[in-house]
Amino acid sequence: MSHFSLDTENNRYKSFELPGAKPHYNPDRPGQVEHIFLDLNLDIPTQSLSGKCNITLLPIRNGVDRLTLDAVNLNIESVQVDEEPQKFDYDGEKLSIKLDSPTQADKQIKIAIAYWVEKPQRGIYFIQPDKYYPNKPTQVWTQGEDEDSRFWFPCFDYPGQLSTSEIRVRVPKPLIAISNGELIATEEDGNYKIYHWLQQQVHPTYLMTLAVSDFAEIRDEWNGKPVTYYVEKGREADAKRSMGKTPRMMEFLSEKYGYPYAYPKYAQVCVDDFIFGGMENTSTTILTDRCLLDEKAALDNRNTESLVVHELAHQWFGDLVVIKHWSHAWIKEGMASYSEVMWTEHEYNADEAAYYRLLEARSYIAEDSSRYRRPMVTHIYREAIELYDRHIYEKGSCVYHMIRAELGEELFWKAVQTFVRDNAHKTVETVDLLRAIEKATGRNLLFLFDQYVYRGGHPDFKVAYSWDGDAKLAKVTVTQTQAKFDRNGSSSDLFDLRIPIGFGYTNNAEAGYGASSDLKIFNVRVHEREQSFYFPLEEKPQFISFDVGNHFLKTVALEYPIPELKAQLEFDPHPISRIYAAEALAKKGGLEALKALATALQKDPFWGVRVEVAKQLAEIKLDQAFDALVVGLKDKKSYVRRAVVMALAKIKTHASYKAVKEFVQEGDASYYVEAEAARAIGGIAAACLEEKPKEEKVVKLLKTVLEEKAGWNEVVRSGAIAGLAELKTSEAALDLILEYTRLGVPQALRLAAIRALGKISVGQTPVNLERILEHLAELAKETFFLTQIAVVTALGQMETPKAIAILQSLSDQTADGRVRRYAEEEIARVQKNIGTENAVKQLREELDQLKQQNQELRSRLENLEAKSSK
Repeated sequence: MSHFSLDTENNRYKSFELPGAKPHYNPDRPGQVEHIFLDLNLDIPTQSLSGKCNITLLPIRNGVDRLTLDAVNLNIESVQVDEEPQKFDYDGEKLSIKLDSPTQADKQIKIAIAYWVEKPQRGIYFIQPDKYYPNKPTQVWTQGEDEDSRFWFPCFDYPGQLSTSEIRVRVPKPLIAISNGELIATEEDGNYKIYHWLQQQVHPTYLMTLAVSDFAEIRDEWNGKPVTYYVEKGREADAKRSMGKTPRMMEFLSEKYGYPYAYPKYAQVCVDDFIFGGMENTSTTILTDRCLLDEKAALDNRNTESLVVHELAHQWFGDLVVIKHWSHAWIKEGMASYSEVMWTEHEYNADEAAYYRLLEARSYIAEDSSRYRRPMVTHIYREAIELYDRHIYEKGSCVYHMIRAELGEELFWKAVQTFVRDNAHKTVETVDLLRAIEKATGRNLLFLFDQYVYRGGHPDFKVAYSWDGDAKLAKVTVTQTQAKFDRNGSSSDLFDLRIPIGFGYTNNAEAGYGASSDLKIFNVRVHEREQSFYFPLEEKPQFISFDVGNHFLKTVALEYPIPELKAQLEFDPHPISRIYAAEALAKKGGLEALKALATALQKDPFWGVRVEVAKQLAEIKLDQAFDALVVGLKDKKSYVRRAVVMALAKIKTHASYKAVKEFVQEGDASYYVEAEAARAIGGIAAACLEEKPKEEKVVKLLKTVLEEKAGWNEVVRSGAIAGLAELKTSEAALDLILEYTRLGVPQALRLAAIRALGKISVGQTPVNLERILEHLAELAKETFFLTQIAVVTALGQMETPKAIAILQSLSDQTADGRVRRYAEEEIARVQKNIGTENAVKQLREELDQLKQQNQELRSRLENLEAKSSK
């Protein structure tokens, strides 16, 4: 599936375990489920289904006289075992079947449950046009992960049970039905058609799926196996553009995992209103239709490609090799996320893959620092869906990369292939991965798992360097700043790692960017809070590279002199090291650092470094930063132009306003650059301290975007909404945002407008604040998952106690565990926000004015010093 601590003694981190969290275990197994057969009839207008669920069970032991199945809010009509009626109890969540004849070990029994369900809360979703959205397609689709299959059929709903499955479904013409495995039969039935699908390889209940609509079908193939894309009619070209690389991805992953794609077909079905990015149902992945790209979106949107390879990777990690319990979900989600990195490396280059990894690491680190810290493997939670966070996706990906770096290329893939081969069509836990590594390579990596998997956190390194010219010694001091010591002077936060440190020498410094460099590398053991290492070198290095290759998940702050940082930014062969140098230079500040970054923005050969350099230029509070940045608006890479627009938004001057305004008025080849410009224009206008643009002109400009820029996924108009939200004191901006929260507005734009209400609320009058709160309270009554999340996001940004009551009400009423948890977290955030305003706001404004005056003085001083040194 594609996308929310136990370190309670560390007061810097919030606990992952909320009140009500408890240990979770798989239930005792009365037997092995061998086959599930659903024979269903859909009644789409009434949002209901009826039919029979047949389960073939092979008992493990004698004497079991009661079977308990998961079944939520189903209407159970009858239960039979081996065609004999059985008594049963049903409480709305558990179906308890009293067996007339207790089980006999290894003697198969057949359970038949007749049932129906109307307007289910979860599990199966009925999408239909209505008065607000008359063009919405008619669709039915399912979503089982984590434990939602129980909402549409009775089952033993946990991942430790694997069985074959079969779905026979009657649907009205011209709709078609897609499910797992092979289509073994179709029947005509008047105005209806019956589709019969059979999945002959075992899988858990959460991977059983059904998708129904009047789809267009686009056919492809890989090694003779059908590869199909199902989309709404009229979007066939978008389907080919978005998913056309699937056969090549299947070839790539089959080779990497050492196991050919295992299923009879691979279908990808794009549906409306999907609540995730994608879901890897066995042989039939369901994707959000928002992943479909038009020509312009395809220019700089790699998200769809990443989503497609992520869900495909699950056909091995998750479907072929199944986790035994949700607590081990990182095994599958981490590898699916790492497969995004692997595909990026294969399809593009190593620099792109390294930058992708850095972004994944940052995503996890943001959650670790601002949300909670937890072990990747934990069975203590309220609902299993809580585990689906950045710790198992992005951190999981980084852990797989560290395993690869530790073992080396050949042994890593040997270990992965051993793991897949040994556990195909079986369930696994984390220890099985360790065992496969040891079996394939002889290496015991428990030390790495103990530090990164079984406990929370990562190392935060501070690295200092100095050179002793007389002794020809380089001194590198490494401090683990995350370490906190107890009364006995010991720390459980310390990491024990062997890290390569490189000293760089350029072959031709005159050649500038792209010149080749030699690295003299030493491996050191970093295991104490602070350690100093001494390296005898024939001559002074031009730059120092800590963690050569940047394989370890970490944060790092470089405390090197400016000449070494400049040399690293220019000559270090690894892009992430150059990015670390850029960050360190920005912290140094001053004109020399700014000039080095300005040069890198124009000359670094990799767009990812240029993106990061643009961000860092905005951190240097000198007037000269604008001149350095504005050059980047002409960069050929839209990623860089977008980053430059974001950076200019932080400068907040009339000059930056004019530069960004041009992109709003004239547009760009990229949707994302246009959206960022619309967002930035509001932020600059709201905070500009000189030649402040007139508010009504800014609102009018953004209103024009809203009226004229409807298009792909509402990216550009959502940017305009975000720009309006920056005008926090503007009633006109608020009125415009409220207009776009109404039903009938395209969903993506409506959700953006709902979220924006939180941001704009903090500067509004009490009367307008009440308007916002009343509107959000009304929106909170809607049951659609994405709407609820948008409402919670908006309320979490507010600074009034009244937001807490709405959040609490939503938390109490929602059927979704993710919404509940997020609402509770946002309650804490609002409580923190309350009381920080009024006097503090005034102080902030005064401080901003002082900073601006100080920046002007420093800029002049830097210029004078630069002239006098010539």
